[in-house]
Amino acid sequence: MAPDRLLPRFVRIAVSYRTEAAGAVREALAVLDLSDTCFILAFMPEGLVLDAVAQALEEGAGGVPVFGCTTAGTITQEGYETGALLLLAFPREHFRCASMLISPLKPLLMKSIAAEVRSHAGRFRRTAGWNRLALIFADGLAKQEEMLVATLEAALGEVPVFGGSAGDNLAFKETFVLHDGRFHSNAAVLLLVETDLEFRGLGFDHFLPTDEQMVVTRALPEERLVFEINGAPAALEYARIVGVPVERLSPQVFAENPMLVRQNMNYHVRAVHGAPSSHALSFLGAIDDGLILTLGRGKEILETLEHELDVTGPQDAPPDFVLGFDCVLRKLEIEQKQLAPAVSEIFRRRRVLGFNTYGEQHCGVHVNQTFVGVAFFEPGRRDFA
Repeated sequence: MAPDRLLPRFVRIAVSYRTEAAGAVREALAVLDLSDTCFILAFMPEGLVLDAVAQALEEGAGGVPVFGCTTAGTITQEGYETGALLLLAFPREHFRCASMLISPLKPLLMKSIAAEVRSHAGRFRRTAGWNRLALIFADGLAKQEEMLVATLEAALGEVPVFGGSAGDNLAFKETFVLHDGRFHSNAAVLLLVETDLEFRGLGFDHFLPTDEQMVVTRALPEERLVFEINGAPAALEYARIVGVPVERLSPQVFAENPMLVRQNMNYHVRAVHGAPSSHALSFLGAIDDGLILTLGRGKEILETLEHELDVTGPQDAPPDFVLGFDCVLRKLEIEQKQLAPAVSEIFRRRRVLGFNTYGEQHCGVHVNQTFVGVAFFEPGRRDFA
């Protein structure tokens, strides 16, 4: 357990490593004071029986609403974890929220969803002097995050949107979000959150573009599949470019050799998560014919992480805690380089809590292999953008 001096003041943390679902939930809930809790975020490790988790949360949370999703790993007060159930309880004194389930994601009915979101936001009464943000947790295999987050950004106007895509620990079979006592696939949970805390959005990766560019010459955009790059079978061409035999392509290779897409003056990662049959490549982000991809090369990941998490709020104070959404491919690269203990130590010192994702949402864009977060500070004058 991290020393008390490192624990945040404005969120309560509960963790269980039990593999039996109801017992894990009971153990975690037992350490939370539910009497002053506005809502709970629940991030589930792979292996727990979800129906049993939902039932135990419904029975044990005493009417406190619980939202969350399945994950590819959690970030607890100990750093990276694989088998930990994580509950984060947000106190009523400092937080208010309103939720809605967006379902189905596929097909995504953008106009009707935008209208529902605007109506939902309009019914959520504003508290004078409090700040407002939105959190989104989406089925990571529905492949609709780009259109979803763009729709939310347009519907919510100046309210910033942050989030992560649900995972299933690299199985890539089924991912779920939790809302109203049930787990849902092909769906997303939107939380509008008000708080008297100051907050600041974070979003960063550790890659720079190289001179190696590729063109997608045959793709199936709705499934995020690329069949040809530069007119050659996609997996064969990618393997040639990164210098490994095609049979050795793996999540670790993809994590260390990402492809970048340029948007305006910025590059975003379009992560590959697999090489299915017929030498295709399967992506975690939007892809289309004619898209220009640039091979990325990594900067020093520990130095980047320390620098980007070194943020301050009013009176130059560090964050009380950071709600973090960290791509599972970052975690894979970190583990491959045997840096997980060092990264976990940084997360402990910086009070980062959250989960490993199949994609991240930030500033109206769905990205991959990126850390997205919200740093929360003690209440005070907001003097930064």
